Amino acid sequence: MKITNITIDVIKREIPDTGLDSDLGRFSGVTEQGLLRINTDAGFEGHCFVGEFRRGGRALFNPILEVLKPELMGRDPADREWLWNRLGVLSSRRGITNNMWAPVDVALWDLAGKAANAPVYKLLGAQRYSTEVYATYPPRHESAEGFVKEATELMDSGFRSYKIHPGVMPTEDVIETVTEVRKVVGPSVNLMLDPNCGFKFRKALSVGRALDENNFFWYEDPVPHHDLDAITELTRRLDVPLCMSDQNPLQFFNSANMIRHQSTRLVRGTAQKLGITGLKKLCSLSEGFGMNCEIGTAGNSLLNAANLHVIFSVANCDFFEYWMPQAAHQFGLINDIALNAQGLIDAPTLPGLGYEIDWDWIDNHKVQTLS
Repeated sequence: MKITNITIDVIKREIPDTGLDSDLGRFSGVTEQGLLRINTDAGFEGHCFVGEFRRGGRALFNPILEVLKPELMGRDPADREWLWNRLGVLSSRRGITNNMWAPVDVALWDLAGKAANAPVYKLLGAQRYSTEVYATYPPRHESAEGFVKEATELMDSGFRSYKIHPGVMPTEDVIETVTEVRKVVGPSVNLMLDPNCGFKFRKALSVGRALDENNFFWYEDPVPHHDLDAITELTRRLDVPLCMSDQNPLQFFNSANMIRHQSTRLVRGTAQKLGITGLKKLCSLSEGFGMNCEIGTAGNSLLNAANLHVIFSVANCDFFEYWMPQAAHQFGLINDIALNAQGLIDAPTLPGLGYEIDWDWIDNHKVQTLS
């Protein structure tokens, strides 16, 4: 089987307003994303959506078609490891980033699953058939009251785990928030805090001590991902596990470095940066050191499906990130990722990524096809 063509259908769509109390969490308006299509001489076609809703996909389209497409034309679509090992050269000489390569890798895995008539997690090696989730919103509140209301609504909807994005609130307000949310949800709910690498060390330490007092499940990206000394010192002083780092552009190699230096207790990965190939590698690397790799949202429906397939193939990831509102990043599928009656996500059973593309929706929102 050989790759015969690679194209991108450009999709224009409206996204809902994700804000509430303030402008902190507002992402709304029109965005352009893409549907990547990899064709083969055997008639199988692999797919992945390109771009997340906040930044769109335009910056990714040309590099995929002008750099990665010539690399892949005429090759066996199974050459995923070959492409992974080309990334260093393609990065230094052609400017390819992980975000540009990742949807191509995911589409190649989708293609492999369809050719084998099996969902991707079966090819990776199935470990389970459902996963727990935690709910989270962007940082859309400026007071403890807003987060208490948000937590209450989510718990009333059946969620058992909740991650807070505190945004730019002062230290005392963040401490009040985590304390009041714990009081409201009780001791059995898993709680996480994610400042998106926005705290300086002293603030991170003060908030971390409040997380210890309130038995938080993890403390995600409290300080800049490159501040290894601060990360290491927080890990040494706090009980709550640090979970690093969503924001690192070289997620696999920098996570390996943090594991090596015992700087963090949990690492963070996503198919948006690592594809399926790199994310599976990171999970396996973490497993070898007795650590979890917690997988973060990937910004669109098919990249999030890629996250799920890796989760279903490993034992060292506790949650799927159920990013709210779902309508901001879900589009283009007949039946998208959704919770079952028990509040879990079940493994799909269809071949490839396991979710059917709504071709009528694609045709109605397509503005251009790039090749």
